[in-house]
Amino acid sequence: MNDSKGTILWVDDEIDLLKPHIFILKERGYAVDTATNGEDAVQMIRENVYDLVFLDEMMPGMGGLETLSEIKNVHPFLPVVMVTKNEAETLMEDAIGRKISDYLTKPVNPSQILLTCKKFLERKRIRTEHVTKNYFAEFGTISQKLAESPTAEEWVDIYAALTNSEIELDAHPELGLHPMLFDQKREANAAFGRFIESSYRNWIESDPGKRPVISPDVVSHALLPLLDTNASVFFFVIDCLRLDQWLGMESVLQEDFAITKEYYYALLPTATPYARNAIFSGLFPIDIEKRFPELWGKGEDDEHSRNLHEHEFLVDQLQRRRLPLKPEPRYVKILDAGFGRAQEKNIVNFSKNKLTAIVVNFVDMLAHSRSDIDILKEIAPNEAAYRSLTMSWFNHSWLLGMFRTIARQKNVKVLLTTDHGSIRVLRGSKVIADRDASTNLRYKFGRNLKIDEKQAIFVKDPKEYRLPRRLATTNYVIAKEDYYFVYPTDYHRYLNQYRDTFQHGGISMEEVILPIVTMEPR
Repeated sequence: MNDSKGTILWVDDEIDLLKPHIFILKERGYAVDTATNGEDAVQMIRENVYDLVFLDEMMPGMGGLETLSEIKNVHPFLPVVMVTKNEAETLMEDAIGRKISDYLTKPVNPSQILLTCKKFLERKRIRTEHVTKNYFAEFGTISQKLAESPTAEEWVDIYAALTNSEIELDAHPELGLHPMLFDQKREANAAFGRFIESSYRNWIESDPGKRPVISPDVVSHALLPLLDTNASVFFFVIDCLRLDQWLGMESVLQEDFAITKEYYYALLPTATPYARNAIFSGLFPIDIEKRFPELWGKGEDDEHSRNLHEHEFLVDQLQRRRLPLKPEPRYVKILDAGFGRAQEKNIVNFSKNKLTAIVVNFVDMLAHSRSDIDILKEIAPNEAAYRSLTMSWFNHSWLLGMFRTIARQKNVKVLLTTDHGSIRVLRGSKVIADRDASTNLRYKFGRNLKIDEKQAIFVKDPKEYRLPRRLATTNYVIAKEDYYFVYPTDYHRYLNQYRDTFQHGGISMEEVILPIVTMEPR
């Protein structure tokens, strides 16, 4: 019995009539025990280990539904398939309510029985074989694409395929394929860094229709068409949201919304002061500096000092694009859970506005907190666990509550995106700079910066990247792949402190290639 494909208990008061089916199951490698009444079945389940139960609904004495309840008391997670002549809807609902796993209608045939056994007893093996086959085919396809100088559109396909493979392999750690995927993704990010370095300056000097959609184009490309409808529009920007994290959220939201997805490229550096300001203003950082010179004064590039004017930027952009809204769009920035819960209660009132822009900072806070709090590193030691941690928050969050409330409103549309993603940094890159240089780990600006240019882009003239000049001698360095910057002073201490943390600001598929999602209530 231990060598079988699974152990089955078949409960039926007319079990002799089922001998041909039982014979076929045994020939196919299943071990089958039988019982002719509910009392014996429950006792057998107490004394033996079974993987699946076929249970007749109509039996003398203890009936099928009563037997089902007793089985679930003994073994709550044992799959039970009800076999019945009765096709009444109320019976089926009663059985489903009592947690049957499936049901079959008599007379059953061998194909039905075998399919059910495979579904419950061989699903993992079949699924594992299928996942392995698909992964190796996808691995070959991506390797071929990487060898052929991918275009911007093809890079989106490569990143999406790698991300889908990651998520699928999360469910099958026993296959041991994650290291192989990790190596291919690192190879892809190295090639992606070269692609961005060779393409980016051409993009930012081109007209919007002649380049991929980038941060300053998001509003005109995706938001303005929604504002041309008669719907109330919610514009969510979730800071630091990666594609893999979004795909988890999408799996939850697809029951409530019809969802369409496209992608855009974040501008450099992939950090909130540059990328999110570019979204709301529709301008490159150098143009923001000219139009709003007070923004780039002294101080670090952080949430509180550089992103205080997003509402003003959005209003200004809509006016420049000749779509001024009356009243002005409502703007809400959610920096903590208490305020988020309060806004969840107000979301119905927001639907009265033509446009409501909502910035959500939790995912960014989660990434930074994991870097600083040991317990979060323990909870999320790798990419799969980080995805799981994000979903654990989302499934119980005020944000999901907001979306579900919106889904119940009439004539609303949701546009959701992010300003940048994040990458798990694993390799230190030694950087030399003056003491006044910025402290960011994936990009820096300052004077006399020196870096290994295989590991980063050195921006000698900020104007070439349409970045604010700040001072006459300002340079920028932007990390590639999974490198992070460490100063020579106390090098090993900081190398170890920041290794295996999630950071942003640099050049990687995870930080640069981002979803733009449109959702309409079903």
